[in-house]
Amino acid sequence: MNLDIRNEIKSVIVCEGKTMDEVVNRLAEDYGWSRSVPNFSCKLSHVSLRYIEALELADSLGYDVIWKKRR
Repeated sequence: MNLDIRNEIKSVIVCEGKTMDEVVNRLAEDYGWSRSVPNFSCKLSHVSLRYIEALELADSLGYDVIWKKRR
């Protein structure tokens, strides 16, 4: 499961035509994140991304996190 989440996020980054450096720099500028790509990769690998960080990451990539009730 951890690998799936990491790969999904990395896939979105690539699909958006961004590099990890660009994403990390944007997060640092907009939200005060560390500019360290290894730190970001570690968060993804260990799925230690906090919910607020996931929201900020989604926002920086132009995405919204939507809660949708299952049917």
